[in-house]
Formats: sequence, structure tokens, C-alpha cells
Amino acid sequence: MSKREDYISWDDYFMGIALLAGKRSKDPSTQVGACIVSANCTDGSNSNTILSVGYNGLPVGCSDDEFPWDNKGDLLETKYPFVVHAELNAILNARGKSLHGSKLYVALFPCNECCKAIIQSGIREVIFLSDKYSQTDAVKASKRMFSAAGVKLTQLNPQVKKIELSLDINTI
Repeated sequence: MSKREDYISWDDYFMGIALLAGKRSKDPSTQVGACIVSANCTDGSNSNTILSVGYNGLPVGCSDDEFPWDNKGDLLETKYPFVVHAELNAILNARGKSLHGSKLYVALFPCNECCKAIIQSGIREVIFLSDKYSQTDAVKASKRMFSAAGVKLTQLNPQVKKIELSLDINTI
């Protein structure tokens, strides 16, 4: 018997982890997840190791039932001043681990606030699926800062369009 050939690529795997993390979000309109992966080492050690994951949600101690989830209206009646984005949550969830030289997988291109945290944490590559907000000032600012800081940007073209999971132990 020879080895299985229909396994997914590392990029599809890590983006799948980011998308799965996003399923934890309580946000009714946007569920984003992020996955931070160790740098590829020249000797092969510690490469492709998940360092942290995060998703968009409220800070610890802030009840999902006591803060607004609207995306329109007066600022303080919307989610925007309260929600921590997936990228920042993943950086914070690393709890002091070095992220120097690492890669960040995320479904949506990062906003300017997350961009600053990504650069400061030492992440050197951002792999994203969608750039649907490319015409916004926040994304334009992000791209300018990423370019100045030498952070590599890669829009992922997945090799697979669907990854299906089952919690039925009889399918394993």
C-alpha cells in the first residue's frame, strides 16, 4: 500500500484552522479567525508549528450578552469599539511567545490597527483569503505600513475549496 496522495497543503491546513477558529465568534455578521505559525527554519526544526489562534470577539470578562453586535448606528451602539479582531486576539493569545519571523493566516486582509500589532510582534508574512475591503482607508494604510516594514503579503489561492469535518468517530 502506498501513502495517501489527497492530503491538503500546509497553507490550506493553516487557513482551515483560522476558518475553524472563526466559528467560535459570536459576531452575527462577520466571523474571522487567525492562526499564527512558526517560521520555516533552514534546518527544518520548529517549522510549521501553530503558535496561537484567535477569533473576533469581546475581551475576556466582557459578556457577549451585554455588549452590542450591531454594525450600523451610533458608534457606542455598535460592535466596533468593543470587539477585538482575530489577528490581535491571536497575538495576545500567544502570551509572550516569540512571534519573530512567523506567518499569520487570516480570512480577511487586516485593518490598520491589527497591522500595527502584526508588525510590532515580528510577524513577517500575512496570508489572507479575501481583500474585499481593499478600497477602504484602513486597508490602504495597512498596505502602506506592511510595505514599509517589509512584511510579505500573500493572497492564498486554496488548492481545495472545501474542508469537511465530522465529529462522528465512526468516520475516522
